[in-house]
Amino acid sequence: MATERDRRREAYVGKARAELSSLAARGVRMGGNAFSAVVLAKGELSPEERNGAELLSGSDGVALRKSLSRLGYEPEDWCTLFLPAPGSAGALDASAVRETLAALDPATLVCCDDAAAQAVRDAFADNLASLQSLPEAMLEPGYVVYVRGVRVLALGGFAAALGDQRQKQVMWAWLKQIPPLGEPF
Repeated sequence: MATERDRRREAYVGKARAELSSLAARGVRMGGNAFSAVVLAKGELSPEERNGAELLSGSDGVALRKSLSRLGYEPEDWCTLFLPAPGSAGALDASAVRETLAALDPATLVCCDDAAAQAVRDAFADNLASLQSLPEAMLEPGYVVYVRGVRVLALGGFAAALGDQRQKQVMWAWLKQIPPLGEPF
């Protein structure tokens, strides 16, 4: 016999399933755990991803997942999202970006490349404009900012940095700025 708690949980799952199905039907491409604490947004696809491979399934995704795992974010804590730059093929309008992130409700959003960061800049321009620092307001790589209750970090060109040991160390330093889940920001 289902308890009130079970019925409530099923209602939450049903609501999330309906929201995410609606977004997918409108062209939003995402993967992983929709109830995760971390959303990894990518706007520039690898050739494999353009041919249908899962988002962040290549070397960039492996490296990013390994880094986040070292910081205490387990694989079940990740969701991937395709956020191409506004005006490019497959781009979401600002309201769809906001709706998608509201449905996913992450604690942390990592913009893996400049295209994803630009999509977030456009979607949350008003919120970012209120930040005190111009580099933070522009979501420059390496700054952790707080936007509508979500920690946001732009990495710049994460995939391109994998071939450069110094750049990998810089990216690692940026990722270490994200407080572990449960710690205050």
